[in-house]
Amino acid sequence: MNLHKIFHLSENNTTFRTEIVAGLTTFLTMSYIIFVQPAILSGQMFGIETGLDFGAVMVATCLSAALATLIMAFYARYPIALAPGMGQNFFLVFTVLPAAAAAGITNSWQVALGVIFISGVLFLILTLLGIREKILDAVSPSMRNAIAVGIGLFIAFIGLQNTGFIIKDPGTAVTLNPDFNSPDILIFFVILLFTAILHARGVRGSILLGILAATGISILLHSIFPYLPGAITDSAIVAESMLMKDFVIAESVVSSPPSMAPTFLKMDMVGALALSMIPFILIFLFMDVFDTMGTIIGVSERAGFIKDNKLPRAKNAMMADSVGTVAGAAFGTSTVTCYIESAAGVEQGGRTGLTGVVVAILFLLALFFSPIISMVASYPPITAPALVIVGSMMIQNVNKIDWGDYSESIPSFLIIIGIPLTYSIADGLALGFISYPVVKYASGKGKNVKPLMYMLAIILLAYFIFLRTGM
Repeated sequence: MNLHKIFHLSENNTTFRTEIVAGLTTFLTMSYIIFVQPAILSGQMFGIETGLDFGAVMVATCLSAALATLIMAFYARYPIALAPGMGQNFFLVFTVLPAAAAAGITNSWQVALGVIFISGVLFLILTLLGIREKILDAVSPSMRNAIAVGIGLFIAFIGLQNTGFIIKDPGTAVTLNPDFNSPDILIFFVILLFTAILHARGVRGSILLGILAATGISILLHSIFPYLPGAITDSAIVAESMLMKDFVIAESVVSSPPSMAPTFLKMDMVGALALSMIPFILIFLFMDVFDTMGTIIGVSERAGFIKDNKLPRAKNAMMADSVGTVAGAAFGTSTVTCYIESAAGVEQGGRTGLTGVVVAILFLLALFFSPIISMVASYPPITAPALVIVGSMMIQNVNKIDWGDYSESIPSFLIIIGIPLTYSIADGLALGFISYPVVKYASGKGKNVKPLMYMLAIILLAYFIFLRTGM
């Protein structure tokens, strides 16, 4: 297999080594999903029982991520990785399962997987009909760049929040963590500066080197932590330290993967078509369409893939998550979508599907090397600095927004602030997509808006009024 010819490495100004580093970087920044996803769907994270088996969901997560990413890699040839999406998993556990139980459905988790499966099939139909590609083409250049900026802020905010640098506050919603004695904050801040310096000096693989350095420091601190004198051993600090609670040095390198039998092909599609479940099918469809589109646009704008205001092979790219969602539901996991962490690999130079091949292989290997992956993925300060650095790079696209045209800049601004503040790419896009045709039409520039954008605004408004509010 000639990878240079398949992925056109020279034409994309990249090398085999660069793609490998980019793939490893992307995987490490998103590998948390391997353990977070089963912890959420099984209910283990919340001390509840959903009926979904932890081990089976973990295998389903890795397999669906590998399959969808390989489709993206070979069929679309983009360095965008996919896996079960955050947000949809919480929605399944805290909304769909209780609603199914309230409707008298006894096999609620099987019905929930059926809901995911049907939404994935609808997703696939929209892709085959070219509707998703038309939506992508209808988005203006300013809006596309706003999506990239909004996702950049979102990524950085996730990194700052996950590591405990930014914490919740009852008065201001969020605030800076005052506990700079915490090992979590120290590791995060030191590695953030270390990665920034490497990147500023043009060192190749700077983000990956930062992740590896953070892992080494975490192991070292965890080993000597009990022997350090003074305040660092204070019981209050120890109790609050994420390092002491979450970081565990791997006791082994390899392990056997669990069985997928408890969830494989267990979806109940007949139950999913019950009248009470139809709204949830539509909600998952909406979330997947716009989460994926936002990520593809954001990463593609940053990587320079969009040519003449269009993304080549857009339909191919959108096939990956629709097939991944259908397969994922059959395996036993929730909606598969494109990951914003793919931007980390793009910033390391990843420009082809070879980056995705590396990610897919690592997801499969993770089934056998779960102790090592768990050690890195379970401790946010290791990967959080990478997310902040990537966010700082993606915000550069703000220069490409037409700030002189308020009919473009105001909807774009709503997307930029909407994505991080709603903690949802889909909801942030919806704010911009609803306001865009309204502002354009009212300012006398309605002819510049494609008809599909008017239709989208009406559909999204109806979605918020009737589905999100339960009216």
